[in-house]
Amino acid sequence: MDAVRRAGAGGRLTAAALGTALLLMAVGCSGDGEGNRQRQEERARGANAGKGAPFWVNPNGSAARQVQAYERQGRRDEAEAIRRIAEQPVGEWIGTSDPEGEARAFTESAVRADRRALLVLYNIPHRDCGNYSGGGAPDGDAYRAWLEGVTRGIGDRPATVVLEPDAVLHLVDGCTPAEFHEERYALLDEAVTRLKELRNTKVYLDAGNAGWGRPEQIWEPLKRAGVEKADGFAVNVSNFYSTADSIAYGKSLSAKTGGKHFVVDTSRNGNGPYREGDPGERWCNPPGRALGERPTTRTADPLVDAYVWAKRPGESDGTCKGGPKAGQWWPEYALALARASE
Repeated sequence: MDAVRRAGAGGRLTAAALGTALLLMAVGCSGDGEGNRQRQEERARGANAGKGAPFWVNPNGSAARQVQAYERQGRRDEAEAIRRIAEQPVGEWIGTSDPEGEARAFTESAVRADRRALLVLYNIPHRDCGNYSGGGAPDGDAYRAWLEGVTRGIGDRPATVVLEPDAVLHLVDGCTPAEFHEERYALLDEAVTRLKELRNTKVYLDAGNAGWGRPEQIWEPLKRAGVEKADGFAVNVSNFYSTADSIAYGKSLSAKTGGKHFVVDTSRNGNGPYREGDPGERWCNPPGRALGERPTTRTADPLVDAYVWAKRPGESDGTCKGGPKAGQWWPEYALALARASE
């Protein structure tokens, strides 16, 4: 497939553990000086990390924990390299065990830091056509219940949502069997509608990347999936195409969707796409890649609302080229990405 995504709950904290970890860093006892001090420190971290982006930086993310591990081991050079990832806001991919708890923990922590949560929803039934990130909700009703949990967790707090990477793309390329098409269109449209009912949530429906197909192939499917009700669409999620190529692709697609704005995933596109090896697997843990432009809303084109790191740099695309399962943290690959960006 074109892009592999973060798989299920592999390597994730439970919502309860996540909430505990974040709250320990930010809450303290109600009204006491220590609690106030901790809240001020968290706001300061949010203000100093990810400059130029309105998105929240998770102080307990995989990269941050890796920095701490390297520092304990006295590996200062490696710690400084991984810090290039740890200090940037990355997408939080909502799991399946407690979507409400996860969404609430992320958005509440973002509010405490005066930032916006960046969430990726990736649980559509028959996800990734059974490949490295295969799975998703078992059926439409299960997906709707999961989505309701997410929306309850977000509530009125600010959030930017990248909705269902590859879901529309795989309808167009024939990867998803025809008998599931109508249900998927309906679920995507319902998801956009439901998320846009939230007061402070922005929604960007995934629209593939510059290396796949042509805009005329996907713009009508995007409309069927509800893009006209969304804030826009997302391009290059989990992929490696240059920012310039991604913007050109997005602008061509925008012209066919009524001038819709879009966001670009720049997390790993610093050296562009990999051109060697099996064409069917070039997207999967390619060597020699680099971090791209840092997340920001100060972009090169007025149609581009933000550069985002929807894919979490350092997490595996799947069990190819020696990688662990999709979505698991891979410190060696993270180091390679960071060092290639020096």
